[in-house]
Amino acid sequence: MKEDFYDILGVSKNATQAEIKKAYRKKAVQFHPDKNPGDETAEANFKKAAEAYEVLGNEQKRAKYDQYGHQAFEGGGFGGGGGMNMDDIFSQFGDIFGGAFGGGGGFGGFGGGGQRRVKGSNLRVRVNLTIEEIANGVDKKIKIKRKKQAPGVTYKTCSTCNGAGQVTRIQNTILGRMQTSAPCPTCGGAGQIMDKRPDGADAQGLIVEEETVSVKIPAGVVDGMQLKVQGKGNDAPGNGISGDLLVAIQELDHDFLQREGDNLHYDLYISISEAVLGASKEIDTVTGKVRIKIEEGVQSGKILRLRGKGIPSINGYGKGDLLVHVNVWTPKTLTKEQKQFFEKMANDENFSPNPEKEDKSFFEKVKDMFS
Repeated sequence: MKEDFYDILGVSKNATQAEIKKAYRKKAVQFHPDKNPGDETAEANFKKAAEAYEVLGNEQKRAKYDQYGHQAFEGGGFGGGGGMNMDDIFSQFGDIFGGAFGGGGGFGGFGGGGQRRVKGSNLRVRVNLTIEEIANGVDKKIKIKRKKQAPGVTYKTCSTCNGAGQVTRIQNTILGRMQTSAPCPTCGGAGQIMDKRPDGADAQGLIVEEETVSVKIPAGVVDGMQLKVQGKGNDAPGNGISGDLLVAIQELDHDFLQREGDNLHYDLYISISEAVLGASKEIDTVTGKVRIKIEEGVQSGKILRLRGKGIPSINGYGKGDLLVHVNVWTPKTLTKEQKQFFEKMANDENFSPNPEKEDKSFFEKVKDMFS
């Protein structure tokens, strides 16, 4: 079972953003590869801490994690830290470390003498899903246009920073000589500039190409959830790393099913005759057709619960239910004979309302649905 992000950083679930940032910095310094050369366990802990901070350090992602757990980021998350490499960590969270390593935010021992590899920009796409696709999970083929390095492009070492990606300045202040580092203004921190530009390439040596990306959508996703496909965003120039593809989920309306969390609601209309005599009805569910039995004498408003016929929990805690709402359809027009029949039954005690304790009120039924 995957370790809880709060436990990884050693903070409570009520921790403030400042406390989370402080805890991450402490873990990152403790397990930083520069302090633990060759230690695979320390490197794994370093990645886990970065993964935890990537989620908990963002208010929106943290809210999704608190509600849905690790599965909120399945199909494009960091995959337990193993999918997050050192370049990801240093490019995204380098400011967390300050000047603790390599001077002013650099990272000695990685990327070539403190060089921070530039990351390409992310791409965003929206995917429409039916309730059936959400209930069963689905692999989606998505066509995107992303920037890639042009064939034949070459780069050379930036002369301004000599490939470091950073420039260091020393200033005299009232506190003494202060050294600061900043991304190189010439290469933007890449450490390289374009040497040969092929035809059709932009100023960074990139061209736009269409690509089909396969995205695995886990069962139980919710509207507005965002999945990440690592490395399928725009390329970065030179030896940079590719950005990510962010896939936003949009749930389509269904013709006869209404979703409420992991539960589904279905309105079943039956005739007065079926309500009186009972019936067998076939209904559609997200996993196929099922036949249900309507007991004779059923009351309009009766709710039949089909357990496990709803949406799988995104956290893997089983499935929701399908709640079938029985509605007795009253005919709007009657023949003369039909009208005479009901007129005769007007004073018949069998047709007079006589609710029993098990015939719950509307509010009690609503309460039962949420219990």
